[in-house]
Amino acid sequence: MAGSSFGTVFRITTWGETHGRGVGVIIDGCPAGLALCEEDIQKYLDRRKPGQSRFTTKRNESDTVEILSGVFEGRTTGTPISLMVRNKDQRSRDYSAIAEVFRPGHADYTFDAKYGFRDYRGGGRSSGRETLARVAAGAVAAKVLKELGISLNAYTRSIGPVSIDPARFDLALREENALYMPDAEAARAAEHFLEKKMKEQDSAGGVVECRITGMPAGIGEPVFDKLSANLGKAVLSIGAVKGFEIGDGFAAADLAGSENNDPFYMKDGQVRKGSNHSGGVLGGMSDGAEIIFRAAFKPTPSIARQQDTVTRSGEETAIEIHGRHDPVIVPRAVVVVETMAAATVLDLLLVNMGSRMDRVKDFYGA
Repeated sequence: MAGSSFGTVFRITTWGETHGRGVGVIIDGCPAGLALCEEDIQKYLDRRKPGQSRFTTKRNESDTVEILSGVFEGRTTGTPISLMVRNKDQRSRDYSAIAEVFRPGHADYTFDAKYGFRDYRGGGRSSGRETLARVAAGAVAAKVLKELGISLNAYTRSIGPVSIDPARFDLALREENALYMPDAEAARAAEHFLEKKMKEQDSAGGVVECRITGMPAGIGEPVFDKLSANLGKAVLSIGAVKGFEIGDGFAAADLAGSENNDPFYMKDGQVRKGSNHSGGVLGGMSDGAEIIFRAAFKPTPSIARQQDTVTRSGEETAIEIHGRHDPVIVPRAVVVVETMAAATVLDLLLVNMGSRMDRVKDFYGA
């Protein structure tokens, strides 16, 4: 299957299916000498683990990661790092009833149209469980970035009609509610909204916002591999994402140039910006300001309410999807967005190392 790899220098390749023996990732291009252990990765996987609240699937998985290669005596060796998480709570029988039916909102029909068959056990390769491999890889990238003074923080900006209030924003609150919202009042309102949707046998969508701080200016490429474009590709490759914007995003279309431009000024010998409508990216390259982007997630397509559909043989029918499903994808997707951003940023930082002759000469002492 093509399209399972991402990145140029820091390159990740994910593998596995939701009801196969396991899911994993191969990381190539991670610098040697990074202190790395399974706990560094596990703390990120625990953030997307199922069964943490009444708003997530009840699938009982520990999502315990194993480092199979690329680390010796606690440090990366510079060779490919192989990570694996074994599946332990597969219930393929839960999906036997939909083996010949296309679920609305899922990749069943398109996967079948492409390959001529599909793994109906929860979506197989198209399942959201594939994202744990991305999280594992992104956790490694995030540790490299931390040593460079770069941090990433994603959180739930909104669920359905409920959005956080900037006046109440407190990132520390993100870890204190099941929805990963940095606003306690909004989190309570969102919980009430989700409980209503669950009673209606329905689901909800929402928006994840991510902030990247400590980025130097000039990271990214001016044409195809723009920082914003690569972030967009990384985030839009997450199965349930239907929209991406950076900075003011679509709201910039309603502004005048005088309103949208960020004025420059000098402080302590450094170029600074008086505002950040650009979201930290100008001309596809980081401008030194905080990078801010958002991802819009669609409602979970698996709902118990009856929906019209067709079978593989072309017969019209109806379906009610039962089993273990999240009523909202957003909370578990927060860490997926954060770690995919980490992989993207690290890759472009490593690519950038060869962009200037003076720095190449400095590196080699020429």
